[in-house]
Amino acid sequence: MNIFLIAAFVFAALQALALQKNWFRLEVIAKPGVMATLLIWLVSSAGLDGALLWFGLGILFSLAGDVLLMISLDRLFLAGLVAFLLAHVAYIIGFNIPVPEISLWGIALAVIIGVGGARVIRRILSAVEAKGQGRMRMPIIVYGVVISVMVLSAMMKQTDLTWEAGAALLVGVGAVLFYISDIILAWNKFVAPIRHGRIYNILAYHLGQIALIAGVIAQYS
Repeated sequence: MNIFLIAAFVFAALQALALQKNWFRLEVIAKPGVMATLLIWLVSSAGLDGALLWFGLGILFSLAGDVLLMISLDRLFLAGLVAFLLAHVAYIIGFNIPVPEISLWGIALAVIIGVGGARVIRRILSAVEAKGQGRMRMPIIVYGVVISVMVLSAMMKQTDLTWEAGAALLVGVGAVLFYISDIILAWNKFVAPIRHGRIYNILAYHLGQIALIAGVIAQYS
């Protein structure tokens, strides 16, 4: 197993432990350590040419979002949301170089993801309005649309003949886990507390990012 992949898993485990034990000093090292390791792995294994540049930028924006939310999940939530929004935009561009052809699979996926995502976002928005946080309505809608497009873009690789089957599976699983992590975060913050919600959120997020970048590296290296 690659040393960078092992390091990413170790940092992810340490971050989960830091949250469980409320060890902020460990979190300061472990949380950014995951994305920093993935960036080094990407650059050293595949470089930053073409689509890879956008995946590298996605990692950097994710790292910025990690740091912002680590400093203050409440005070810097909107800033962190913007950072992750930019990360998803970068991933979308990376997945769509070159631009894929429209297919029945893509249309079906778009409908499934769109309908499912709309139901979740509607529930979150109701809770946001009930808590008098209406200013968050538009940022949440925009973010929800963008992350849905990111998941769609990753899932489209399953039928892209230019992608290796294993690499396509990894980015698809990674994108879905990233999506789930954000649902857990938003639900825990706006709708209702989830027991060990922060730990489930960060585990899904880190496993998602690791799988996504591992798939990209497997495809391009």
